[in-house]
Formats: sequence, structure tokens, C-alpha cells
Amino acid sequence: MTGTSVRYDFSMKNRVVTATELKAKCLALLDEVDGRGDTVVVTKRGRPVAVPQPVKKKPWKSPKGAWTGKVEIVGDIVNLNSSHLWETLDEH
Repeated sequence: MTGTSVRYDFSMKNRVVTATELKAKCLALLDEVDGRGDTVVVTKRGRPVAVPQPVKKKPWKSPKGAWTGKVEIVGDIVNLNSSHLWETLDEH
């Protein structure tokens, strides 16, 4: 492989790039890995040295109901009467 030549292996979803190309196009290659789920084989002097691959993502889980059964609301949390906390203000 020479210069910035690129080889696609469609059966394995691997893209082979040189270390020089990785340095020049790092963010674009990472976006490709994240977006498509492909892996990129990075070579140095024709020898594979690294394989950036997508991270396994956990499915998104809604926080709705996460505190159900774990927390108990006591009293009125919207219209809290805190006048007894400010007695010193009434004295002045």
C-alpha cells in the first residue's frame, strides 16, 4: 500500500489506512467508525498497528419512573412555608 491509498474490504467492513492518512483525517475517520459501525485498520510501514472500532452503546433508557418506590415526598414541596427559618428578619 502506498501513500494515501485506501482499500475497502466489504465482507469484513474494514477500512485500511496508513498512519499518515490517520493523522490527516483522524476526526473524519472517527465519525465514519461511529456512524457506520465499521472498523479502521491503521498500518505503519505496511504492518497493521491499530484497529479503532465502534464502542458498544447501551440502549437509551428513559429516566421516567427511576425514583418510583425509592423516594417519598412528605409535605408540600411547591408552597413550602419557610417563615420560621427567617425569624431574625422579623426582629429588625
